[in-house]
Amino acid sequence: MRLLLVEDNIALADQLLPLFKGHGYAIDWLVDGRDAVLAPHDNSFDLAILDLGLPGLDGLKVLECWRSEGLTLPVLILTARDSWAERLEGLRAGADDYLSKPFHPDELLLRVQAVLRRSHGTVNNPRLEVGELALDESRQSVWQSGQEYELTRGEFRLLRCFMLNPGRVLTRMQLNDHLYDGESERDSNVLEVHVSRLRRKLGEQIIETRRGQGYCFLG
Repeated sequence: MRLLLVEDNIALADQLLPLFKGHGYAIDWLVDGRDAVLAPHDNSFDLAILDLGLPGLDGLKVLECWRSEGLTLPVLILTARDSWAERLEGLRAGADDYLSKPFHPDELLLRVQAVLRRSHGTVNNPRLEVGELALDESRQSVWQSGQEYELTRGEFRLLRCFMLNPGRVLTRMQLNDHLYDGESERDSNVLEVHVSRLRRKLGEQIIETRRGQGYCFLG
């Protein structure tokens, strides 16, 4: 999953970037609201974490621009503003959730998981379950028929993306967008390596190659 963090507090961003990367997310960071307006047009994101008090353009205006353009990108507002009026204003503008500063990092992670699963029509529980597979996000492992399999960070990112999109053909570009953030150098071979390793662990039939299209997770 690839996240967009729009936050001008450098100290907070320095805490959040390793937090999300350590939990298997690719994450891009912006500080200016004007850059944030354009970002979803240039890259594929699964969720935006959006501060309201941004330089250049207020976070609420950024959200309003996204929604007026028809962007359905899930948005979690993260802000020091804590009045009910401002919460309602953000939700009316199209936010999916709202978290006030200060906050506990674990709560932010759980809220991000919940928004992502709702946006994919998946029930929110401690494990993401599809068929006989159960992905444990806290341990970054997967269970199959009572057997737990440890996953590398890349395998975990890829499998989570597949399990949030069962039966859907995902292109190489879409999958690579979930494996890398904007600063990572992309290796043309890495996707195939991760797919091959997941097949060896979970069964060849779990991921189907669609020639000329991409991959499809069958569950």
